[in-house]
Amino acid sequence: MKVKHVIVLHGLYMSGLVMRPLCSRLEESGVKVLNLTYNTRDPNRDAIFSQIDEFIGNEPSALVCHSMGGLVARAYLEANSAPSHHVEKVITLGTPHTGSHIAEKMQQKGFELLLKNSVEFLLSKNGDWPFKAKLYSIAGDLPIGLMPLIVKGSRSDGTVLLDETKLRGMAEHKVFHLSHTSMIYSRQVVNYILERLNEDI
Repeated sequence: MKVKHVIVLHGLYMSGLVMRPLCSRLEESGVKVLNLTYNTRDPNRDAIFSQIDEFIGNEPSALVCHSMGGLVARAYLEANSAPSHHVEKVITLGTPHTGSHIAEKMQQKGFELLLKNSVEFLLSKNGDWPFKAKLYSIAGDLPIGLMPLIVKGSRSDGTVLLDETKLRGMAEHKVFHLSHTSMIYSRQVVNYILERLNEDI
């Protein structure tokens, strides 16, 4: 049995528009895709979760998420609805699973207005992955962005530290030589996602 439905969740300050090329490739592979746009600075959990529930129904499903989207996916699984039990795989791209160092710094410097309610996701301190769904965490190590200035000598994709993308209990951690945003559009990354989705559950 393979995954039939895929929910795609974008990251902070973005919309489903940026995920469209990725969604097209997924649809070409034969899965049904929900490219969900949500307000990242003021996410309405109930609305997001009910849209995901409705789309999954009883079908074997996967979540493919960029950055903050992976933390929204985690919150969805924690809510533990009946449809969420049909999520077999979660694939994250540049998700700061253990909390975002940049978001923490922004908050410390008084830039809360730029983040608003996204902090409830971005500042979460997760240590492990306790869900039935397998987690495949994709990271980048091309540091184009602010991170090299904030944490000298760190390994990052420019926005998220490599260490922030690792969790105990994940199925696989895969590093590509890409920046935080470029991984969304990478053929290598899409091919890796398709390989994971096409594996039998």
